[in-house]
Amino acid sequence: MVKRLIPKFLFVAVAGFAGSMNSIAEDDLQALVARAKSAAPAEISGKATVIVDGKEVIKGTNGWVCLPNTFPDDGMPMCNDPVWMEMLDAMVNKKDFKADRIGISYMLQGDLGAGVSNSDPYHSDPKKADDYVEMGAHLMIIVPEEMLKGLTDDPSNGGPYIMWKDTPYRHIMVPISPKPLN
Repeated sequence: MVKRLIPKFLFVAVAGFAGSMNSIAEDDLQALVARAKSAAPAEISGKATVIVDGKEVIKGTNGWVCLPNTFPDDGMPMCNDPVWMEMLDAMVNKKDFKADRIGISYMLQGDLGAGVSNSDPYHSDPKKADDYVEMGAHLMIIVPEEMLKGLTDDPSNGGPYIMWKDTPYRHIMVPISPKPLN
């Protein structure tokens, strides 16, 4: 079941960018697994599937998938439920996505130093975007569009806000801490 939910980009694109598992020393692999699991509370990451360099290195039992990097070599670990994995697959493959239920992603290590454009997931140089944003520990929530009414897309308000508002990949960003939790 979980393998079906793991988008092709994780098996193909990440492996292509990050290299072969054969070249990862056991110590390095354990460090990547630990980094992936650091993205979510232990109650979730402890039973999650872990994907490193596009390969499943731990088979989980709870439907969650943890990655040591959001995108190849960015150092931003994340743990995603099946809805988030569907959205990431759609985003990476530039396919349409419409949320019909709630989806959750944890990034308890944040994305400091490797943020994104708040409006454009495909910005060619996000750090030069007028709306560049990076966060410490945060939670990301996908909801059906009608549930976003009344929520700001301004990340400077200090609370939850909508990221990528005018795209099919819109989601709520929920700041937890201005720095990583670990």
